[in-house]
Amino acid sequence: MTAYAVARLRKAPVHVEVLTYLERIQGTLDPFGGRFLVHGGPVDVREGSWAGDVIIIEFPDMMAVRSWYESSAYQEIKPLRTRHLDGDVIFVEGVGRDHDSAGMAASLRQTLDAQS
Repeated sequence: MTAYAVARLRKAPVHVEVLTYLERIQGTLDPFGGRFLVHGGPVDVREGSWAGDVIIIEFPDMMAVRSWYESSAYQEIKPLRTRHLDGDVIFVEGVGRDHDSAGMAASLRQTLDAQS
C-alpha cells in the first residue's frame, strides 16, 4: 500500500545548509522510490490555523518510507534541515483506489452498536 512522508515545516530565513539539503534530498529518495507530491507553495487555510509549508513525499509502501528515513544517506543530510527548520514529520499509509468512506462508516457503526 502506498505510504507518505508528510511534513509541516515552519517558515524560517533561508540558510545555506537548507539549500544543500534541498540539493541532496532527491538522491536519498531515489533508491526507495520516493517522489515529491507537494513541496511547499501557497496554502489555502479553510479551517483552523496553519503555519508553515507542506511537504508530501510518496513511497511504494511503509517499509520504503521508513527505510529511506533511517538510511545513512538521509541521516547524513537531515541535520542540514533540522538545525534551521522546526516542524512535524509523520508517516502515513494511503488508501486503495477502492476505498469507500461509507463502507468504513458502516463498519465503525457496527462496532459502536455492538458496544451499546
